[in-house]
Amino acid sequence: MIRKFAGAVAAALAALAGLWLMIAPFALGTQPENADWTNPTMTEFFTGLGVAVVGLAGMVCFALAIREELVARGLVAVRPHKVEPEPEPVPAAPQTTSAELATLLAPLVEALREDLNTPGAARWRPPWRNGLGARC
Repeated sequence: MIRKFAGAVAAALAALAGLWLMIAPFALGTQPENADWTNPTMTEFFTGLGVAVVGLAGMVCFALAIREELVARGLVAVRPHKVEPEPEPVPAAPQTTSAELATLLAPLVEALREDLNTPGAARWRPPWRNGLGARC
């Protein structure tokens, strides 16, 4: 168990070292601010990226190994997965044909047509157009 914990700590330190390699050219000022990345900057950054990825993968592997050992010793209880019941099928909505839809919408279309064709019909205006802006 101690070996796995030491491995996890070493992997975490490797990840931190990789992160330092990635930011070092910018933090220490070896990379000019208004210039393209220099060759040393690119080398340090991508080397640090690789080291950080390997360190992160090591941390994950060691953490999983520690969990597995804790489960084997009975110190961690594994919760069983709940099997959810299948949802009841929802009955399909009745299919409406276009002829039925046309008969349902005909009164609405007729009312809209009358509204649009009526001259001088009272139309909605915003309150500030009616002089009610101060009272709203």
